[in-house]
Amino acid sequence: MRKLGLFLAGLLILAGVGAWFATMPRTLPDDTFAGLDGNAEAGRDVFWASGCASCHTDPEAESSDAPVLSGGYRMESPFGTFIAPNISPGEEGLAGWSAHDLGNALLAGVSPSGQHLYPSLPYTSYRRMAAQDVVNLKAFLDTLPVSDRESAPHELGFPFTIRRGLGLWKRLNLTDAWYLAKAEGDQLRRGRYLVEALGHCAECHTPRDATGGLDRSRWMQGAPNPSGKGTIPAINAAELGWSATDIAYYLETGFTPDYDSAGGQMTKVIASISKLPAEDREAIAAYLLAIP
Repeated sequence: MRKLGLFLAGLLILAGVGAWFATMPRTLPDDTFAGLDGNAEAGRDVFWASGCASCHTDPEAESSDAPVLSGGYRMESPFGTFIAPNISPGEEGLAGWSAHDLGNALLAGVSPSGQHLYPSLPYTSYRRMAAQDVVNLKAFLDTLPVSDRESAPHELGFPFTIRRGLGLWKRLNLTDAWYLAKAEGDQLRRGRYLVEALGHCAECHTPRDATGGLDRSRWMQGAPNPSGKGTIPAINAAELGWSATDIAYYLETGFTPDYDSAGGQMTKVIASISKLPAEDREAIAAYLLAIP
């Protein structure tokens, strides 16, 4: 019995060590951004394409070309309520962050202190961002107004308060693979990058599985609103039924071919995408029409 007890204790210790290593945060290599200089002007387009202002601007604030990223937007979900933090260049935001710190957050979901970040920050999509775009985004963020507003804590219940568990979640749900694996031509490749990486459109328009990860077998087929209020529509070619011109016009103005207009959080998305060059909206349209 004593030997059996020691054997079982040994198994428990091995399992604990294995779980510790399996759930530990994994950061980017130190040289990921080596030799890259940030360009704030180029970072502006990365910022608007990535939708940073949609969540990190105070919900009551007016739209601006230089938004105050004080945070405060509440994202309700079955796991609790996530509250977007302050990411302005002030002490309560990203002051002291390097481009590498930002890259770890966006591409690996890890904070500068080495903690897992919740996927309310859509690093599941951002992880496909080009290293140069991360550096350019950091340069642009540094030009924006400072806010001294303290970031509010997320409102989550047990066991979702245990960040370590996100290590297993990441193993199940993170992938570098593009959904549209074959994208021929510059326009389609640009559209894929804007939709699958920067724009993270699938985070809302694709259903989720039991773990809260994207169900890639139902790509862009619409999904329940995480808040429980209504549904988010399908935007694949078969179900959308719009032409490329219709899609590009909607992304610029918010008006549909049926003379309706965008509502809810989509109005903020369009406010961002409308600031991009016209060819980017055309590339997004080409991508959506190419989804099999």
